[in-house]
Amino acid sequence: MIKTIGVLTSGGDAPGMNAAIRAVVRAACELGMKVYGIKRGYNGLMEDDMFEMNLRSVSDIINRGGTILYSARSPRFKTEEGMADAIENCKKRGIEGLVVIGGDGSFRGARDLSLRGIPCVAIPGTIDNDIGCCDYTIGYDTAMNTIMQMVDRIRDTAESHDRCAVVEVMGRGAGYLALNAGVACGATSILIPEIPYEFDRDVIERMKRAQKSDKVHFVIVVSEAIGGVEEMAKRIEAETGVEARATILGHVQRGGSPTAKDRIVASQMGFRAVQLLKDGVGNRVVAMRRENIVDYDIFEALLMKNTIDLDMNKMNCDISI
Repeated sequence: MIKTIGVLTSGGDAPGMNAAIRAVVRAACELGMKVYGIKRGYNGLMEDDMFEMNLRSVSDIINRGGTILYSARSPRFKTEEGMADAIENCKKRGIEGLVVIGGDGSFRGARDLSLRGIPCVAIPGTIDNDIGCCDYTIGYDTAMNTIMQMVDRIRDTAESHDRCAVVEVMGRGAGYLALNAGVACGATSILIPEIPYEFDRDVIERMKRAQKSDKVHFVIVVSEAIGGVEEMAKRIEAETGVEARATILGHVQRGGSPTAKDRIVASQMGFRAVQLLKDGVGNRVVAMRRENIVDYDIFEALLMKNTIDLDMNKMNCDISI
């Protein structure tokens, strides 16, 4: 049985990461393992920036956003020199396995370490929900709720002034956040990269049709993968006569106390990761599929793809006119 493990968070932070860290540390301590918290992702692994954690190290963090271990992106870790430094520090500390919490870039780092003899289990932590093997990633629910709350506030102003609010939301190259948050906000139009759109047909004509039924304020939700919300707002105003304002929500979407769902799923995933590592099982990704916590070979996981719910978009078109 593995006696010493490390845990790190890598890439963009996501609400619920702390809940996952807590579950990893507590589960490992209950098994008699030593646990090292590694700071700032793979950078901390290369620079030996880590500390031993115990049961009390993770007290009162389940409700906190961000990550107590901090996070970073690590280009140097992709080099052989960086990888060698990381492995050397693992050996020096007696670390026999790692839990890596992050997105698909973090998963590739975990795969590379596993191939070099350090068993790793990856946990999907990203608000974008863009990990192919997972139906759900840690942070996604909190981010959706944050967007919904922010757009609800923007709508108040749009309604007061008979305006159109064009709101850009995060998601990197995926439209999951935009689609589901847009439905929750009753957006007139939702533009995402997975579904081809024509601006005249899908925005201007929909607004004009709604104007005929006396609608005077609108919300348009746009994925950051499409962008261009300032130009969209100008075009809307010119072609519909409705005063339009663009808003880019930005990193407010990443912060905040995690929702119950993110806390629960993160706890389940962290616990599962330790159960795998205790038997020396690495090169795995913990995932949620059809509401069940499962795990996949990391090579298989990196090849898997999720598809956007086209019916969800069609439904929104029918009910948000």
